[in-house]
Amino acid sequence: MFWIVVAILTAAVAITLMYPLMRKTEVAESRRDGEVAVYRDQLGELERERQAGLIGDTQAEYARAEIGRRLLAAADAEETANSVRPSRHNLAVSFITVLLPALGLCLYIWQGSPDAPDLPLEARLENPGNDMNLLIAKVERHLAQNPADGGGWDVLAPIYFKTQRLGDAEMAYRNAIRLLGENPERLTGLGETLVAMNDGIVIEAARSSFEDAERQRPGNPRARFYLALSLEQAGKMPEAQAAFTALAKDASAGAPWLPLVREHIARTTGAGTGGVAQPGPTAEDVAAAKDMAPADRQAMIEGMVESLEAKMRDNPADFDGWMRLVRAYAVLKNGNRANEALKSGLAAFPPQGEQGKQLLALARELGISTDGLVPQEGATQ
Repeated sequence: MFWIVVAILTAAVAITLMYPLMRKTEVAESRRDGEVAVYRDQLGELERERQAGLIGDTQAEYARAEIGRRLLAAADAEETANSVRPSRHNLAVSFITVLLPALGLCLYIWQGSPDAPDLPLEARLENPGNDMNLLIAKVERHLAQNPADGGGWDVLAPIYFKTQRLGDAEMAYRNAIRLLGENPERLTGLGETLVAMNDGIVIEAARSSFEDAERQRPGNPRARFYLALSLEQAGKMPEAQAAFTALAKDASAGAPWLPLVREHIARTTGAGTGGVAQPGPTAEDVAAAKDMAPADRQAMIEGMVESLEAKMRDNPADFDGWMRLVRAYAVLKNGNRANEALKSGLAAFPPQGEQGKQLLALARELGISTDGLVPQEGATQ
């Protein structure tokens, strides 16, 4: 079957490649035939005009000689084309129909694996190896036949989450909880999925899942972090500061997320900000989260950036806040939002001023476009 398919495809490609050559020849021959017919018509018309006395004999002879010369030239061109062009086309046709398929076959035998056995989907699903897509497909196929297998949903849910299939992850977590019951891991996973689906905001359903997970296993740092974050996002800074402080106190010294928690403590207590709590991440926030799971890190950072952006809308005179917001969006690789934050910051601090110049310098350092934001020299004062 493989070779039959290859032969059909080769024939189709050969016909496609040969058709333009054949078509050009036909067009050229039709054009020459028409040219010869025109000259012959001109000779007949010239003879009729001479007999009717519309043209003199001398003029008729001159005209007949010129038309005859053109007719002979067209006939010679046709004869030359008929003797040369078919040979060229025959070479092209031979190359396309014989040499090209032969070359392709040689390359396949040299670089390909003609002796390798077929490996249908069924066999690949039985032995997926380390192919994540095949692993997911295998579990999905099993669950399609056994939808009441809670263990399958329990295995698939975190895989969906890590591959950012958040809607499928929520469904899988809920199925696992429905079939196997609640436990801290399933509840925390569901909560994190809901947070990621809502751009880093700890919604009520997510907070409820984290609270249930914490009740079942007190001290779960993931659940405690998100519960503290929900307090911060709700503007309950003293409660959020106490929750983050307790989390940091109970953490081991080498916990990768501890620097991020300490930054939240500083922000919720207003340390270094004149006693005013500052929502939103600094560049250190983003760096501190580098050891966390990608989805967790993304959800946390985006939630904090949204909080900072809301604060800047309420208080656009905060220069440090604009600097932090521009840098945060640049670290998140969201160029459009970084550019919008830069424009808003320059609206509050014009480019001519010292602070505006600092914003522009930061943008250039981070690779953010400043086109149209810098006043041209010589502009109207």
